[in-house]
Amino acid sequence: MRRIKTAVVGVGALGKHHLRWMSQLPQSELVGCYDTDMDKAAAHASEYNVRVFASLDELIGNVEAVSIVVPTSRHFAVASQLIEAGIHCLIEKPITSDFTHAATLQELADTHNVKVTVGQIERFNPAVLALADEKIRPSFIEAHRLAAFDPRGTDVAVVLDLMIHDIDLVLKFVKSKIVDIQASAVAVISERADIANARLTFANGAVANLTASRISLHAMRKLRIFQTSGYYSLDLATKQADLYSMATDDGPSEGMRVPLGKSGRDILYRKKGDTGQDMLGAELASFLDAVIHDRPVAVTVAEASEALRLALEIDRIGISSIARMMEA
Repeated sequence: MRRIKTAVVGVGALGKHHLRWMSQLPQSELVGCYDTDMDKAAAHASEYNVRVFASLDELIGNVEAVSIVVPTSRHFAVASQLIEAGIHCLIEKPITSDFTHAATLQELADTHNVKVTVGQIERFNPAVLALADEKIRPSFIEAHRLAAFDPRGTDVAVVLDLMIHDIDLVLKFVKSKIVDIQASAVAVISERADIANARLTFANGAVANLTASRISLHAMRKLRIFQTSGYYSLDLATKQADLYSMATDDGPSEGMRVPLGKSGRDILYRKKGDTGQDMLGAELASFLDAVIHDRPVAVTVAEASEALRLALEIDRIGISSIARMMEA
């Protein structure tokens, strides 16, 4: 297997995990890392016996692919410089904090013929992957993503910090145009929205109700999909999926067959547990495989940009709701 020279830009709380996986994956030859905190970068570089780069300019010419794990506000500046240098990039979510910047990154990627993907890590959750062979046609989706307060994520609103994961999954499963957005938000601790709810209506009639909070005492990451052929309950925290489907002659045959009340029909229940796959490791391996074998990336800039556009609109509407409540 061909190995490509890699580096990690930003080695904070999340970046250090990118660094660990880049040092372990067989597709990766970890060359070094860069962070504005040179002491922190030097400590990590020493641990992995790699080079610490003093600047992005110094990194250019020495690596082929990078993970960009810096604050969202710096995504565009860092990614644009590296893409223009011909370096393949995985950018942590959200792709940028500005929609026009996301569009510019797409243009740069096309111009310089490099792979750019975005770290929507839930795409690699075993619970999500459990639906790969299912016919997903949602009528209604409900998502709850609750987390304890962490100052590290407050450079963006809760919609861009947490809800964007579920926005990405909803757009993946509901392949239809959004025709209506309703949202509300509450600022509790930070100056931005800390709790947000959005109701999305699609042209095909599907509806998604999303709730995100970063001030919860109990963490939760659940997504439920309802459709005419069945019901799917995904626990994204435990990486398990409960699949309920109407028993049909041409549908799945495995699972526990249970009578559906007095309807005269049966429902099949299947449980798919955690496969043990590390999500970040799988995400980075997918990115490197796309580079090595010239394959499409798992999450395109276009997909990430649409998730960002929607998140920004939800946040805008949520901010308006906060303003109205303060005036009341």
